[in-house]
Amino acid sequence: MILCSGEALIDMLPRETGAGERAFAPFPGGAVFNTSIALGRLGVATGFFSGLSSDLFGDILTKSLSKAKVDSSMAARSSRPTTLAFVTLTNGQASYVFYDENTAGRMLGLDDLPTLSENVSTLFFGGISLMVEPCAQAYEALLLREQENRVIMIDPNIRQSFISDEATYRTRISRMMAASDLVKVSDEDLAWLTGCDDLQKGASDVLEAGTKVVCVTEGAEGVTAFSAMHTVRVPANKVDVVDTVGAGDTFNAGFMAALSDADVLTKDKIATLDEATIHAALTLGARAAAVTVSRAGANPPTRAEL
Repeated sequence: MILCSGEALIDMLPRETGAGERAFAPFPGGAVFNTSIALGRLGVATGFFSGLSSDLFGDILTKSLSKAKVDSSMAARSSRPTTLAFVTLTNGQASYVFYDENTAGRMLGLDDLPTLSENVSTLFFGGISLMVEPCAQAYEALLLREQENRVIMIDPNIRQSFISDEATYRTRISRMMAASDLVKVSDEDLAWLTGCDDLQKGASDVLEAGTKVVCVTEGAEGVTAFSAMHTVRVPANKVDVVDTVGAGDTFNAGFMAALSDADVLTKDKIATLDEATIHAALTLGARAAAVTVSRAGANPPTRAEL
């Protein structure tokens, strides 16, 4: 099983009622939540760990996980509210207003960390849950607790507006990346993290800190993976882009799904991936992401659609 650990929230998307009134409609979302849904739709045994509310929005999230065959039994349940993100559009550009104080997800603590069974081979972390307290501390603790025995993948998915203490965040994310076997970053994230615009040099810095494979996405230009032995590039699939919501989250799922297919999600195997295995993982990630960007919202494909 791949256990996805991080935020789940409700995107309140702008709509118009039949009477012409402005309204907002709730849709499940969050970067790590999206990755778990995508993995479930690809037929991979998947679990989800986060703080989930018992409110009506929490029910929406839980039902969405169940529909995708994602196991949410390890999630920490509480009566605190669900994080809400209200979205407004101006000339096609989205702006977000988050309601996240004292929510079930944000208030996740060390006492909420799950005991993992042997069937959990891999843990995935990322998103805004690594940028806010106190949940960021809990996710780091889980990652560091499990790093010796399970494959770890992280996607920082940096949103600078969420980072209130940059020095603390940089220290934490550097520790977490160094303890991870697999790191996925956008080219912009890599530049922000390393202070280097050169992909090869930036990726080398991350590898030297302890990571085994670094995947760097460049939007329409494709994705490149760097390891100690290989540099593998896969172009982006050409599609008519509707929007890019969930593209990176779906790539992460496709990449891990291919590694699961190849039966290499062990500490020993992930440290010595060959070029063909890396290429296959990048390819499935790119194909899955291409489907997601070809339709509205974070709506990742099933295995049959690929």
